[in-house]
Amino acid sequence: MANTFGTDILIQAEDRMKAANFYVKELGFTITDKNSKMIGLHGEHINLFIEPGPALGPVLEVTVKSVKKARANLTKKGCKIIKDEPEVPRVYVKDPYGLIYNLTE
Repeated sequence: MANTFGTDILIQAEDRMKAANFYVKELGFTITDKNSKMIGLHGEHINLFIEPGPALGPVLEVTVKSVKKARANLTKKGCKIIKDEPEVPRVYVKDPYGLIYNLTE
């Protein structure tokens, strides 16, 4: 399965603005997008997105040719589906080693 890691990392926070302000003040990110689903912060080398909700831990982004095929293959290999959003399409996967990533096309 050919893939590429994106420059995006996602986290979740109950108070998204409090989290965003921390990353702006302490790490020099800039808030570039605020909407009801996500706050976007951009840095020099990575982008951080904060979704509402309880923390899952950091979520890396992996771009694949087919989310559907990658999902099927990874679940056969012991990965667990953490969050599924077929309308995007994307799916959050936790692998057997504890890494969580968001599969996108």
